[in-house]
Amino acid sequence: MRNLILLRGIPGSGKSTVAKLFGPDACHYEADMFFIDHRNVYQFDTSKLKDAHNWCRHKTMDAMKAGHPVVIVSNTFTQEWEMKAYYLLAEELGYKVFSLVVENRHGGINIHGVPEDKLKSMRDRFEIKL
Repeated sequence: MRNLILLRGIPGSGKSTVAKLFGPDACHYEADMFFIDHRNVYQFDTSKLKDAHNWCRHKTMDAMKAGHPVVIVSNTFTQEWEMKAYYLLAEELGYKVFSLVVENRHGGINIHGVPEDKLKSMRDRFEIKL
C-alpha cells in the first residue's frame, strides 16, 4: 500500500516533528526545506514562496513515481485548494491520501519567525472538511 500523508497546521504546531515520527524510511518534504542554504541555514524569502511550493510538489512527485511507500508533505495547507495538486498526484500515481491536522497543544514555538498577525490570519482561514 502506498500512502501520501499531508500534515496540516499553522507554524509551530509540530508538523515537522510529527513527520519524523514516521521514521527514516518515509520521504518527507515541506516548502520550508527550499529555503535551507548549503550551510544548513534557513533563509526565507517571500518572493520565492511560489518556487518553494513548486519544488515541494516536484520532490513529492519524484518520490511517488519512484514508488516510496510513505511520502509525507508538511505544509500549512490552511485551505483545501492548497492540497488539490497533491490529491491529483495521489490519484494519478495510485496513492491513498491521509490529511492530518497537527494542533499546537504542546506549547510549541514558531521557529520560522512568522509574525503573530500572520499566524492569526492563518488560524482564521483554516478550513476543515469533515
